[in-house]
Amino acid sequence: MTSRTAPPTAEGHRFTTGHASIGETVRQLELSRTFGRGGATPSIADDIALAVATEIIEGRLSPGDDLNSVELARSFDSSRTPVREALLVLEREGFVEITARRRPRVARLLLREVRELYNLRAELYALVSRAVVREASQADLETLRGHQRGLDAAVADDDVDRYFWINVQFRNTEAAIARDATLRRVLDSLGARALQLRHLSLSQPGRLDPSAQDHARLLRAYEDRDAELAAALTQSLVRAGLAAIERSGWTGEAP
Repeated sequence: MTSRTAPPTAEGHRFTTGHASIGETVRQLELSRTFGRGGATPSIADDIALAVATEIIEGRLSPGDDLNSVELARSFDSSRTPVREALLVLEREGFVEITARRRPRVARLLLREVRELYNLRAELYALVSRAVVREASQADLETLRGHQRGLDAAVADDDVDRYFWINVQFRNTEAAIARDATLRRVLDSLGARALQLRHLSLSQPGRLDPSAQDHARLLRAYEDRDAELAAALTQSLVRAGLAAIERSGWTGEAP
């Protein structure tokens, strides 16, 4: 799969500008929504924020990595002002730490915090799954079937990034079907910090096929209108993600 790269940034890092795939489209939509720019024309600051967030989420930038504002400005052919705006957005969403008298750096999330986050997500998505069983129309279920076909195709291509972003789309669709605005806001508040961890989990060897099979079982529970089974399956999916992170050796500290 071909991708373009921008010029090198801090410490020689190169920022990818994306894959020409459904994963790229979903990524842009999700991050634009996360940054509150869903309906706005992207600015240079938006482009920078999206590129840096993508590198963090997809694991090409690690916790503690420095971000050089001068090199970022050069890479995107911009002044320092859009870079500062982008970094402030990334700080607000938990991707970046900005402290006095040092370069901005990729935020750390310790394993203890990861466990807390995943335990909360497991409980919240159980509520979502029960609501999907209660609320989903046949058209809603067909939308989820389409996402499932996308997951299966990404597994066949062994495309972790595409699988990940379709997985995000599957979860967002569930949350929309649940028709619970308060629950959706709480999930969104956790979403940005969880994205990097969810990608790390799915990038571990042997993870894609079991994950796709588990999503297929969840979809069947939705189709059978089995709320308790759907809730149990979705909690199992989230906790399998946590187990994969724990096996990966993640600490949240700089390497």
